[in-house]
Amino acid sequence: MRSPLKRRLGLSATLALVLAVFGLAPSASAADPAPAELTFATDSATTTPGGTVSLSMTITNNKTYDVWFVYQTIEPTWLTTQRPDLKYGFTGCSLATAAGSTPCSGTGPADLGANYGATIPPGQSRTVTLTLQVAADSGCNGNIGFYSYFYAEFSDSTSISGGPVYTPETRVLCA
Repeated sequence: MRSPLKRRLGLSATLALVLAVFGLAPSASAADPAPAELTFATDSATTTPGGTVSLSMTITNNKTYDVWFVYQTIEPTWLTTQRPDLKYGFTGCSLATAAGSTPCSGTGPADLGANYGATIPPGQSRTVTLTLQVAADSGCNGNIGFYSYFYAEFSDSTSISGGPVYTPETRVLCA
């Protein structure tokens, strides 16, 4: 008795070959970019106790619909929390706009998303810069770093969650 499994496999293989010959098979394509992307940058890789570093966060809308709402958190990395002698805090926040920078609120591990000034049109970005102040009596020879999770809603009623996204670390050097 002939196996019906072999017959089905043969039929499937023949169909796949015909589709490939006529160019109807699914093609491999490059992955689409994430609908929204969060990136970080600092203006300096090092500082000393008493110094400041600007931490810029940029959200880019890669979708064809507006970003209506962004929610974002920022927390110190585990290694940063293991150095209790490192003392720091966020002391300022600004949003880059076409008319210059404007102050924002919500610094710290709270809702940073409101600072992006959504609505963000397709293909555009918004950058929020936090000022990281290292205390004058802070320890040194340690790294300060953060991670972030974000959530964005689009005008087509879709949403995306992302993270963790890590900031560049800032090394606190002894003077």
